[in-house]
Amino acid sequence: MRRAAVTDVLCVLVFVVIGRASHAKGETLAGIASTAWPFLTGLACGWAAARAWRRPFAVVPAGAGAWLGTVAVGMVLRVVSGQGTAAAFIAVALAFLGLFLLGWRAAAALLARRGRPAGRSPRGAPSSAR
Repeated sequence: MRRAAVTDVLCVLVFVVIGRASHAKGETLAGIASTAWPFLTGLACGWAAARAWRRPFAVVPAGAGAWLGTVAVGMVLRVVSGQGTAAAFIAVALAFLGLFLLGWRAAAALLARRGRPAGRSPRGAPSSAR
């Protein structure tokens, strides 16, 4: 679970740092924290809503909850805190965070499947025993 949570936080931080850099806002720790906190709060809400700790590497519900919670709650908190949003920013956030928060989980599932012997379930039981 910890690895999934840290990976999600890193994805959100990459989104924030790239966004700040593309708008020449500077890379101060205070600036990054100011931009990141709404999205990190949204990530935590998404994890809680999806109960992501149960299956943190699953695309659904953990990845979808993380993604949609990060964007939805993050945007609401940005508006409430006076940081503002724009339609283009919401679209970019949905695309980037969807690609990253869902993408790493999909890649992990693909790698796990490739490393598993044919005819075996994730727990090692024969597929006919599922």
